[in-house]
Amino acid sequence: MSIQLGQTAPDFVQDSTEGPIHFHEWLGNSWGVLFSHPRDYTPVCTTELAEVARLKPEWDKRNAKVIGLSVDPPDSHAGWEKDIEETQGYAVNFPIIADADHKVSDLYGMVHPAADSNVTVRTVFVIDPDKKVRLTLTYPPSTGRNFDEILRVIDALQLTDAYKVSTPVNWTDGKPVIVSPSLSDEEARQRFPQGFQTLRPYLRVVEQPRLPRQSG
Repeated sequence: MSIQLGQTAPDFVQDSTEGPIHFHEWLGNSWGVLFSHPRDYTPVCTTELAEVARLKPEWDKRNAKVIGLSVDPPDSHAGWEKDIEETQGYAVNFPIIADADHKVSDLYGMVHPAADSNVTVRTVFVIDPDKKVRLTLTYPPSTGRNFDEILRVIDALQLTDAYKVSTPVNWTDGKPVIVSPSLSDEEARQRFPQGFQTLRPYLRVVEQPRLPRQSG
């Protein structure tokens, strides 16, 4: 199954390190980051899970919940979590799905048909509070994921959902953004009374509006 941007993220109920997870219910009104691992006790993913744990204040600030997945059972996950904390210095503080029967892996297309059926590909899905898939990424086994980039994309999605803007190349929080082409100049002046710069009729640049954040 191929997951397309804009489609509703498939719902499921599956075991995890924190007990059974009913995915849509667990997400509630939060953004979600679902990311998979080939199997437990893999070196690159060991570093990744620790980094996701370290970034908990950043996920919280963005009203985002993170959840991992591998095809190994819960007791294997528990042992791996001990290794992660001992070697990386951060304890896992989010659930890891135990997808031993491949229910979720198959639902989300995480097992490459030409690969070992017991090894999921290393994917990332960003899901919005309406349960729509907004981003998909697939990484090769030897390359660690960049979670700063995933945070940046969530920032961009939340900003562009709140305002009629788009983010340009290499945008990060605080940099100028692009006025949506769907707005006329008059509509843009009403929305952005501080003014904007017209480089071309289709390319209008404005200072970034306030980025939505969770309080506390």
